Amino acid sequence: MATFLYKLGRLAFRRRHFAALIWVALLTLAGVGAASAPAPGPSSFSIPGTEAQKAFDLLENRFPGTSADGATARVVFKAPSGEKMTDKANKATVKKTVKELASGSEVTSVADPFKAKAVSKDGSVAYAAVKYKVSGMELKDSSKDALETAAQDGRDAGLTVEVGGDALQATPETGSTEIIGIAIAAVVLVITFGSLIAAGLPLLTALIGVGIGVSTIAALANALDLGTTTSTLAMMIGLAVGIDYALFIVSRYRAELAEGREREEAAGRAVGTAGSAVVFAGLTVVIALVGLSVVNIPMLTKMGVAAAGTVAIAVLIALTMIPALLGYAGGKVQPAGKKSRLLGGGRAAKKAPRPNMGTRWASFVVRRPLAVLLLGVVGLGAAAVPATSLELGLPDDGSQPTSTTQRRAYDLLSDGFGPGFNGPLMVVVDARSSDSPKSAVDEVSDKVKDLKGVVTVTPAAYNKAGDTATITVIPDTKPSSVRTEDLVHSIRDAGGEIKADTGAGVLVTGSTAMNIDFSQKLNDALVPYLALVVGLAFLLLIVVFRSVLVPLKAALGFLLSVMAALGAVVAVFQWGWLSGLMGVEETGPIMSMMPIFMVGVVFGLAMDYEVFLVTRMREAFVHGEKPGQAIVTGFKHGARVVTAAAVIMIAVFSGFIGSSESMIKMIGFGLAIAVFFDAFIVRMAIVPAVLALLGKRAWWLPKWLDRSLPNVDVEGEGLRGLDGGRRDEDDDRALARV
Repeated sequence: MATFLYKLGRLAFRRRHFAALIWVALLTLAGVGAASAPAPGPSSFSIPGTEAQKAFDLLENRFPGTSADGATARVVFKAPSGEKMTDKANKATVKKTVKELASGSEVTSVADPFKAKAVSKDGSVAYAAVKYKVSGMELKDSSKDALETAAQDGRDAGLTVEVGGDALQATPETGSTEIIGIAIAAVVLVITFGSLIAAGLPLLTALIGVGIGVSTIAALANALDLGTTTSTLAMMIGLAVGIDYALFIVSRYRAELAEGREREEAAGRAVGTAGSAVVFAGLTVVIALVGLSVVNIPMLTKMGVAAAGTVAIAVLIALTMIPALLGYAGGKVQPAGKKSRLLGGGRAAKKAPRPNMGTRWASFVVRRPLAVLLLGVVGLGAAAVPATSLELGLPDDGSQPTSTTQRRAYDLLSDGFGPGFNGPLMVVVDARSSDSPKSAVDEVSDKVKDLKGVVTVTPAAYNKAGDTATITVIPDTKPSSVRTEDLVHSIRDAGGEIKADTGAGVLVTGSTAMNIDFSQKLNDALVPYLALVVGLAFLLLIVVFRSVLVPLKAALGFLLSVMAALGAVVAVFQWGWLSGLMGVEETGPIMSMMPIFMVGVVFGLAMDYEVFLVTRMREAFVHGEKPGQAIVTGFKHGARVVTAAAVIMIAVFSGFIGSSESMIKMIGFGLAIAVFFDAFIVRMAIVPAVLALLGKRAWWLPKWLDRSLPNVDVEGEGLRGLDGGRRDEDDDRALARV
């Protein structure tokens, strides 16, 4: 592989106009495709195989034309202090608002609070339930404007009016912190390279790669049903890895220049060595992201595949466009250790240079490996303690900022009707196989009423055939409560007994039940997913490092960093530590997909540093250095770059903490803290400590396995015999044959 990439790097350097033109053309095509693509339709959400989804599908079949997936809104009214909603003036205002809402072209029904008994016991709060023909993502702006106008008219009449439900869904905003993250990345690159030109190359190529990836997603969004979160995730990961991969190759290029090589030869060797590490690091990220498909949740699969595509683009750009741009830059990119005149270069050195920080740190770890190992493991273990209190769920209106009308409506309903009113359960009774459908439905209602935690059970609503009914159950706890989850399981257990007695099937659905099933499906898939991703990456790393213990150590270190990162997420978003600093207005359960998502993404990103750092150690060991000295050499050449890459990735991920969407905010924080733990504690401390303790045993590989593994030559051993001055046409012909 190193030889092929070496030739590819030299070819891209020499044929720079052609290489740059290809990527600019791809960016243009993707941009045109995104601009000309039809507006994306609603992003569907389904959880195949769950009871909540089966009930939803049954409703679509037995209650045709009712728009089971249509948007809903709850217009909540509160009377002024000392008044009641049943007062004549207030009642007239509500009826006027209901009449306005009912005139909407996309509205299927509006329930009058006074006829539907939707007034609180103390008379202070009432609500009108609005149902629409289409989902919240499909609603026309005119329908949303009408909803907001009706609410404002109620406010003008003296009532407090707020709107909840999914009819007013807004596109999440990331805020200015995303740009701040990119600015921090630029500063780190300038400090690392000591050159504005060298620092600009990784940023430029990363932005081009993300531009192609996100534009392609936008172009395909309508056809493939891709939601807005998909492009946000692709942008987040694409920026981080795109900058890092380019950083690795530019850094190696400068090191090759420092050894006296010509620029074309240096570009070839940089791509042949650091490029090999980039390829395998990218493969681990792609494996982890594509592996999300094993969960069998379409939304998660699409997010993973789209992000994996963006990572693949980042790898290809690093291998081809970076050497092309290095050809354009010429002498403006200085050898390692030199700075541009603008940043203080060209001054006479006052004293001999001392060993860099990476060398000094690695030497210390090699001398005190056990102490460093214990300190790192204990520190991460302490950070992971909060993860033992992990509670999973999905965000609802109760997790929205208090400044939103959805959150204020949620609070008004909780105060007026109880916390469970915001998460009603829909019990669907399929009595088609029952001898007496009505008796079966009555039995279900009676049994559910007797269950602990039930406040209200509404009368059954039958379909036209009379063989299927829906019953709404109001719990006494909020939707994200563990007690609400227990109630769902209790109803399902009771449904099993009823089916045995009457033949009628009982299914529980609704947003609350859907969230519970979603969380359970993710939990069930976590162990198989972890085994698949870590197993495949373990095999890949055996091929890369030709060792059994090094990949094992890499996997165990990753588990430590992920558990510590989950602990930090729980501490901030569930316990409320530093929540004000992070802009978390409401603590609660951790998003259900967070554990499995962090396992996938963090594992792939963690292997970036593992591959790049340990590959330099392996390279030094293969070239004859002793194990301890190889560790120091690896840190001498790689620590500065890995540190810069980690700081950049942390800055990029932290930029998404400013998002208005709680899911994006949590993902940004979780990935940022995970990279911090993995890069600075696991890879920079625990890894060299373990390697120092193992010595030569770290590179042990059974002879039979060594003979059966392909030689991918990540260390660039095959480049030692290559003549950098061979004719250009020989390279062209060789590459054409490959």
